[in-house]
Amino acid sequence: MRAVDLAVFADALAGRAGALAARLERGRDLIRQAAIEREARRSLGAETVARLVELGVLSRADARGLHAESRRLAADLAAVEELQAWVEARLFAERERERESEPARDAA
Repeated sequence: MRAVDLAVFADALAGRAGALAARLERGRDLIRQAAIEREARRSLGAETVARLVELGVLSRADARGLHAESRRLAADLAAVEELQAWVEARLFAERERERESEPARDAA
């Protein structure tokens, strides 16, 4: 039963890691987009920039906040992945222990 519990937990952690990885990638996309928008703001006229902001085409993204959130998500993901690796190592060891404790089957 322990192997089943570990496997279920490992699956739950894999889901959590996947969700964190997706959030991290979205955050990195926003950082890249913010860099493009900063460059555009410097190149375009003030009236054009104001109109684009009003239309919602250019955002008022907080680059520092985006970077901080990205660092936090990366640390969260690393922690979940570390726990996931630990659980999977225990799962492997448990399965090996179960395999060794099974009675030997006759080859005939």
